[in-house]
Amino acid sequence: MTQISDVRYARSGDVSIAYQVVGEGPVDLVFVRGITGDLLSTWEQPLLARHVLGLAENGRLLLLDKRGTGLSDRVSDLPTLETRMDDVRAVMDAVGSEEAVLWSGMEGSRTTTLFAATYPERTVALVALNPSVKGRRTAEYPWAPSDAAWRETLREVREGWGTREYFADLLRAQSPPMAGDEAFLDWFVTHMRRSLSPGAAMAFHRMTMDADVEHVLPSVRVPTLVLFSSDQRGPAEFFARHVAGAELQELPTMRGEYTWVDDETHEATMGAVKAFVGRLQRHEQTDRILSTVLFTDIVGSTEMQASLGDRSWRELVERHHAIVRGALTRWRGVENDTAGDGFYATFDGPARAISCALDVVERVRELGIEIRVGVHTGECEVIDGKCAGLTVSIGARVASNAGPSEVLVSRTVKDLVAGSGLSFEDRGEHDLKGVPERWHLFRVAG
Repeated sequence: MTQISDVRYARSGDVSIAYQVVGEGPVDLVFVRGITGDLLSTWEQPLLARHVLGLAENGRLLLLDKRGTGLSDRVSDLPTLETRMDDVRAVMDAVGSEEAVLWSGMEGSRTTTLFAATYPERTVALVALNPSVKGRRTAEYPWAPSDAAWRETLREVREGWGTREYFADLLRAQSPPMAGDEAFLDWFVTHMRRSLSPGAAMAFHRMTMDADVEHVLPSVRVPTLVLFSSDQRGPAEFFARHVAGAELQELPTMRGEYTWVDDETHEATMGAVKAFVGRLQRHEQTDRILSTVLFTDIVGSTEMQASLGDRSWRELVERHHAIVRGALTRWRGVENDTAGDGFYATFDGPARAISCALDVVERVRELGIEIRVGVHTGECEVIDGKCAGLTVSIGARVASNAGPSEVLVSRTVKDLVAGSGLSFEDRGEHDLKGVPERWHLFRVAG
């Protein structure tokens, strides 16, 4: 019999994340669900329990409730892909898992995609079931809901989440074969209510609507399996086309989103995962990672140095450096270089980089100076422990376009921090010196 641990808790910052360990074996797998999740009611549904136990046949399975869901802490701040990625890492750390196969589906695959690109050394492989890349429909990604459809979805969530009537309609849409099963509906209503409160449901849906990992996909350099049902071929092929070496495998035709309610589809899914995991070999450590770069620069430094004199200027710069380094410590940034009065630092999440930038902008004002800041997220080459490459050059150019006390970010950064509560002002497209194409920049408004 597969061993199932009691519910345990890992600390992700100040938030407690509930998790369970299912099974054992030489390979670790992390099951990252989409919007909803509740450990307790998972085991009350035999079909879903069968799915979890099937995944655990491949090794030690880590099952968690994301922050704001199920048994994990409710949170006042909106969830972001970055914080959800932190939760996965916290659970892995709690059980001593150095690396794992990441399994997820639909919108949950955005979190695992970001994790795999950011922490390739901790990601053995990626399995994505009917993956979603972005929440809003675009010309190149026509499979996401339109803005009008999202407005209607959010209205329905706001007015109906938590009621049996709403969940009955949701079940008919997501799993038509189970809509007439009253016992299944009873479980479904309980599972969804335990997963998310009405307010949390609105927050998660808004984050899902705005989050976008399209520009992250090329940075995924681990073995990747994309499983898809026939009606999801378009978005699955889009995902696989942008991830080097990704394998595509179609599942038997099914009705609805839940592969685990149909016997044939369930068996095909488990068979595909078993075969994929079985042929994995220990991957070589990559020297390329997804990273967020931050550049700062004191505005009018030459004039200020001439006015103050060398000694007073040096003392001012030292106080400035102390402020920046203190902020880097608070927001988990890594100092890569200090050239004169500017800093180059890296972060494993764009929201932390922006928070650090705003922190520094405010604190250096007390010294009577202003800085400009640029933030960009992209793939970097790691050389002697430091990030290098085009992403670094782009970050520096973004900073050079910022004004006094202004934090400018690229579109990639804006898309990745969806749900953070940060607001942005469109600064339009810019030519960045020495960088191909035009780049859309945004000013952090708060």
